[in-house]
Parts: sequence; C-alpha cells; structure tokens
Amino acid sequence: MPHAPRVPLAWSPGGLVAATGSGVDVPPSRTALVTGANRGLGLAVAAELHARGHRVVLAARDERAAADAAGGLGADVVPLALDVTDQASVDEAVKRAGTVDVLVNNAGVQLDWGMSPSEVDLDQVRHTLEVNLLGAWRMAQAFLPGMVDRGWGRVVNVSSGAASFTYGPAAQCPAYSASKTALNALTVMLAKETDGSGVLVNSINPGMVRTRMRPDAEQTPQEAARHIADAALLPADGPSGVFLRGNGTIPW
Repeated sequence: MPHAPRVPLAWSPGGLVAATGSGVDVPPSRTALVTGANRGLGLAVAAELHARGHRVVLAARDERAAADAAGGLGADVVPLALDVTDQASVDEAVKRAGTVDVLVNNAGVQLDWGMSPSEVDLDQVRHTLEVNLLGAWRMAQAFLPGMVDRGWGRVVNVSSGAASFTYGPAAQCPAYSASKTALNALTVMLAKETDGSGVLVNSINPGMVRTRMRPDAEQTPQEAARHIADAALLPADGPSGVFLRGNGTIPW
C-alpha cells in the first residue's frame, strides 16, 4: 500500500521548503506518466510517485518490461508500451493512459561517451536527438494541451549538468550534451507558452546517478527520484521554466 505523501512543500527563493502553518492541504492524487520507467532512475521515480499516493502510468518501449516493472510496484500501477521516437506509439499512449496530470520525460540515451565533437558519428547524434529531445517534445505535444485545458499540470524534463552552459556543455559526450541543452531550451519555451495556465514546466539535473548509464555513480536512483518527484508535484507558487537541482535551482 502507498505510504502517506511527504510533507507538503512550498516554494521560496531558496528552493523547496516544508510548508508550515495551518490550512495546508495535502495535494490530491494525480496521474503521473513516467517514460523510460522499467529500470534505473525512471523506475525509482515511478515507485516514489506511487508511494506518495499517486496513480502511475509506467511507460517503457517493451510491453513485457513495462508489465514486469509495474507489477513489482503494485497492481494499481498501469504498464504502457511506449516508444517516444514513434508518433503512432505516442498517439496510442494518449488513448491508453487516460488523463495525465504529471509528465516526467525520463527516457533518454547516452551513446557517445568518450567521443569528441569533431569525430562523433552524426547518425549517432541524430538518434540521440530523436530520443532525448524530440521524444520529450512529442510527449509534451501529446499531453500538455490537456493539462492547460484542466488548469493544472506538471512537466519535468530530466536533463543533465552536461547541458548547462555554466558547467558544460561536456565535450566528452557531445551528442548527449547537445540533446540535453536543446531539451532545456524546450523547457523554457514550453514554460513561456503555458505561463499563467496552472501548468509548470521545468528541467531537472538529477546529478550523477548509479544506473546502467553510470554504474560508478555514488547517488542511488532512489535518492535522485525524491527530488524529481518533488519537481513533479510542485505547489501552485512553484517556479516554471527553471533548471532544478535538488530542492533549488542552478544556472542554465
């Protein structure tokens, strides 16, 4: 059974803080769709949102992988076969997922570690952009209008410190860095489009997370997932169009 939601959060200039005082309502149950959620960080985010009492649609490219992962979290978690690079698959996901209040664009690839910008295979760059940028863009186009119509929604784009012009972009993974930098630009544009609508759109840098992509990282997926879940459930006074890190923000 899901445990009680975490302490309600409020936004301050320093980041998310525990709300104090009387009259603070626990956020109602929402439906969250997490892409790339059959393992690693995506699975941890799905588990965290489910544990906080929300309906979770767990999406993965392989139908069996999605079903197995969803079954491991609970009978009420909805598995969804979804390839974010395939418009027909995204269109079918809209029909099957139902109303989606929270979209976590977690699906991503990093295929070019150790390559240089002058030598990386451009077909590899194209594929990376197709997944990391256009996949998130397709998902936003599919689910964002419904959020705007209902007057409430949260979109979280899982980005990377390699995409920050302050700390990167990282030349040792040029396709990945370029895709995540473009994803951050998409975040800002969608936030401007939805300003005042009740929908908040943000990027988040989860930091180095111990996954198949980075097995040497110290931070566990569960630790990073708590911050992503916080971003997915920001209060009404939360930010939009910012680059989150932990419970605060970092420069683009």
